Amino acid sequence: MTEIRTPRLLLRRWHDDDLAPMADINAEPRVMHWIDDGSVRDLDQTAEAIERAEEEWDEEGFGLFAVELLASGELAGFTGLSVPEFLPEVLPAVAITWRLGSQFWGQGYASEAAQATMEFALQDRGLDRLISINRVGDEASENVIRKLDMVPECVTAHPVHGYPLRVYSIDLTQYQA
Repeated sequence: MTEIRTPRLLLRRWHDDDLAPMADINAEPRVMHWIDDGSVRDLDQTAEAIERAEEEWDEEGFGLFAVELLASGELAGFTGLSVPEFLPEVLPAVAITWRLGSQFWGQGYASEAAQATMEFALQDRGLDRLISINRVGDEASENVIRKLDMVPECVTAHPVHGYPLRVYSIDLTQYQA
């Protein structure tokens, strides 16, 4: 089982008891505002998303980690890697992504988890490049991306909703520099 410990977080595979707290996170309008059409997700949609994440682990050798606070054992959300099939113009690619409940914002957890995930991708999994896809205007995610030293690569449009997306990237040589 793949786990990563950071000073404050445990990044791990999903447990059955993660469903309810992740569904609560996905039900927050503030959390979902910048994702797809901004709609919140219910328990069934969350269960399907976790199932897809676990399948990606089995198929690709990477996926979305549940992010647990070491101090309390609380589920804060997720971070991890996925193939962004919804955006074919960037393929082949692996994207780093994250989603935390709003009560966990502004404390550096997203950056801490994303940095550990980037190291996992580029060193443990042997990927030579990562991207991040961010909806233009989502400043909180832009801040995390800047902390990861990713560089802007292009701007494109969401294929369904039409809003602008900025694609960032980092390759292994940039990461090691």
